[in-house]
Amino acid sequence: MGEVDELRAIEERIRKLRDEIEFHNYRYYVLDDPVISDAEYDALMRELVELEAEHPELVTPDSPTQRVGAAPAEAFAPVVHRSPMMSLANVYSVEELRAFDTRVRKALGGELVEYVAELKIDGLAVSLTYEDGKFVRGATRGDGTTGEDVTHNLRTIRSIPMRLRLDQPVSIDVRGEVYMIRREFHKLNEERRAAGEPLFANPRNAAAGSLRQLDPKVTAARPLGMFVYGIGYMSGAGGAAPETHLEALGLLKEAGFRTNPNTRLCRTIDEVVDYCAHWRERRDSLDYEIDGVVVKVNSLAQQERLGATARSPRWAVAYKFPARQATTKVRDIIVQVGRTGTLTPVAVLDPVELAGSTVSRATLHNEDIIRAKDIRIGDTVIVEKGGDVIPEVVKVVTERRMGAEREFRMPTKCPECGADVVRLEGEAASRCVGGMACPAQVREGILHFASRDAMDIEGMGPSLVAQLLDAGLVKTVADIYDLKLDDIARLERMGKKSAENLLGAIERSKSHPLHRLVFGLGIRHVGERSARDLAEHFGTMDKLAAATYDELTRVPDVGPKVAESVLAFFREPRNREILRRLADAGVNMKETERAAPSAESPLAGKTVVLTGTLERFTRKEAEEAVLARGGKVSSSVSRKTDYVVVGKDPGSKYDKARELGVTILDEHEFERLLGEG
Repeated sequence: MGEVDELRAIEERIRKLRDEIEFHNYRYYVLDDPVISDAEYDALMRELVELEAEHPELVTPDSPTQRVGAAPAEAFAPVVHRSPMMSLANVYSVEELRAFDTRVRKALGGELVEYVAELKIDGLAVSLTYEDGKFVRGATRGDGTTGEDVTHNLRTIRSIPMRLRLDQPVSIDVRGEVYMIRREFHKLNEERRAAGEPLFANPRNAAAGSLRQLDPKVTAARPLGMFVYGIGYMSGAGGAAPETHLEALGLLKEAGFRTNPNTRLCRTIDEVVDYCAHWRERRDSLDYEIDGVVVKVNSLAQQERLGATARSPRWAVAYKFPARQATTKVRDIIVQVGRTGTLTPVAVLDPVELAGSTVSRATLHNEDIIRAKDIRIGDTVIVEKGGDVIPEVVKVVTERRMGAEREFRMPTKCPECGADVVRLEGEAASRCVGGMACPAQVREGILHFASRDAMDIEGMGPSLVAQLLDAGLVKTVADIYDLKLDDIARLERMGKKSAENLLGAIERSKSHPLHRLVFGLGIRHVGERSARDLAEHFGTMDKLAAATYDELTRVPDVGPKVAESVLAFFREPRNREILRRLADAGVNMKETERAAPSAESPLAGKTVVLTGTLERFTRKEAEEAVLARGGKVSSSVSRKTDYVVVGKDPGSKYDKARELGVTILDEHEFERLLGEG
């Protein structure tokens, strides 16, 4: 083979490698459905890197190797958008949403109007420019007319295609939102905390900060994603040019972009209102942040006729959810003691409205976080509420400090029992060493023992437990089983009937399988899943108590930390005495033997996700039914999910299952499937 032929062969191999790698990027980062292993992908990339290193003259800007590693920028050059990236007008109520609909229909002379409702991703808006189907430039929104050139950083985001997957060479500006998923945001902040770096306030700030790094290698190390939501400019599409916004999203998806799967066509404003209400309640079921819903007129011709004001289109509006962040003042920092003795500092705040409720306290987690965020008593702070998690302080407004603010110091004595407070090397938490002598640990331990997922003693809530402790009727969980009717009936707001109901719940709790007792004991690091694994592996409490370190670590998913914690628990004489008393009281100390699932069971080896409210099962009963038939219960939907069981008011898992083509079962179909097992 001559030198020219050899070079042509290398050039062809490079082209094929680029096409193959981009195809696998699309499968992995856009469709979430990889078709090769990571090792195979890495081998393709290594070969391309080596060939391009040997032949630098063949390197092109759209090569997958150029996603990472460009030289750090000295500054971000300005980019003038071919069409303005306009801001949306905001509405905050259903009435304002309906007023928007009235204005639109009036301006269109009473024509029928369809809307597209989309989740408003809480990230950083960008514009991607493609010439002849190739990515050439990316910019931030900026002031809407001029943004910053962040092309090299955008190249590092794998869900952004370097070349469009279209037959015709289109030139187009694509608009979208760069974001960071919640778990990666928390992971990034943990890494920054460990390195002594300032923490990001929320995922949006983390995404913006990551995209505006001068060194693209830093951006490449950050887990960013992108959803596209529209077209700012397009030429060369010919007859394929979309006529509606929904068609435009379809074209973008066909071109290789990620569009949000929860977008919906709404034929009336009532459907829009329902969509907004649905996602306002379920926003925390998503793994990324949203702060509202964007509502757009679907017809592009109608959009053009409606036009825009100086800064906002008249054909779109943003319905904003209640604020999840608010500014308030830290009046004090108090310390709460948990069931394992962990001291948790809590900020006492000036009451403030946040996400639809009044907030007056926020978790500060531990002393290290207080130091890292430099939170002081008297500070003005930004607090944030997410999901079911209690609010937390995300940032101090240092500009408002007056000089009278006071630093917090973790107490050296437990505020509940006066025992020493220690902090072990390598741990962030400070702990009370009082153990069973600490009333806070006893109180929280009893509440955990009686909780639904543990021994499920209905009626034994915080108020009753406090009364039992104050009256000296209960000091350990074993004392629960010595309670007498007359003692309980004399307590405030109890009476004979309530006391009888409580004693009935206590008696029923004795027959629960061992794994619920193991979980209820509150052994440090032993959660519900590991409690079940331990109980099923050893079968009895005696065998578990006698297990060695090696025997414990042979249990699937039980690591050194859990094993050490279990050993420490059973070494403690007081714990062994409590277990003896529980056994004497008739509490079951054996794991219920689960019948081996039939190999013919339709759920054997299958992964099931439950969503919505089931009428004939509690969530726990449904999970147990799946496990009893050899299945596995998962909390998230993926292409590996076999069935999604849907009850009343399902969340985004239902939408995800439809998008991925996963088999969806209603409750009747689920029952039939269980019966076949």
